[in-house]
Amino acid sequence: MIETGLKRKIFSTLTMGIGILIALLWSMPLIWALIASLRPLNEPFTRGQVWFGSGLSLANYARAFSLAPFGLYFRNTVFLVLMILSVQLVTSSMAGFAFAFYSFKGEKILFTLILTQMMIPTVALLVPNFQTIRVMGLYDTIPAMAIPFWGSAFGTFLLRQSFLGIPRDYGDAAMVDGCKWYQVLWHVYLPMAVPSMIAFSISTVNWHWNSLLWPMIVTQSDNARPLTAGLARFTQLGEIGAQWGLMSAATLIVALPLLILFLVFQKRFMEGYMNSGLK
Repeated sequence: MIETGLKRKIFSTLTMGIGILIALLWSMPLIWALIASLRPLNEPFTRGQVWFGSGLSLANYARAFSLAPFGLYFRNTVFLVLMILSVQLVTSSMAGFAFAFYSFKGEKILFTLILTQMMIPTVALLVPNFQTIRVMGLYDTIPAMAIPFWGSAFGTFLLRQSFLGIPRDYGDAAMVDGCKWYQVLWHVYLPMAVPSMIAFSISTVNWHWNSLLWPMIVTQSDNARPLTAGLARFTQLGEIGAQWGLMSAATLIVALPLLILFLVFQKRFMEGYMNSGLK
């Protein structure tokens, strides 16, 4: 018994050590970017001196904000993400509820067609989406970046799976009591699917916060650019050159809010996928 317990303890320690090592290796680029962003502006990176400088400084962040309107980019990104997320939560929850609660002719075929959208590369839809936005006269606006993503096949699938895990008796009892379908959805199904909705919300925010190609295509001015497109424009400034500290500061300005959001809600994120039946 003592030997078995000792072996388990050694195995647990080794497993934890390997996990910590992998985590450190994975986070090394982020750690280096953070250290590089705090390096004084007048201290260049040379061979053998790519980590710490003579001190810590926020000058790179101040200069990044002076060279590009990151405050405006941040506002545009938040507005874009909220615009997409708010509509997706409505459309995905209604579609997921319909597929989970009702049975109708062609249900399986329609659901399969919706799921096939997840297999279509986003790049394949760039031309038709751009033509639609151009005809609507929305080029170089925030709605131009949001409208093509107001429907989500993944959100429909995730919430349908979550709703299927809720006993149908709750919904039937509410219908017997005189509730309409939207009241059953709002008062019965959605409160029980909050973890899945949070998981879907984090996934959506992460995806569209980091989206680059589509915003680069449909925007041309700072008034509509999100953070990723603004960062791409920032790297094209001739005066930036190979100032890695400045580039690191600009990159962290874009990525840090999303990282903090995930760290705050990571428990709910995992609970959402577990409760939805996805492994």
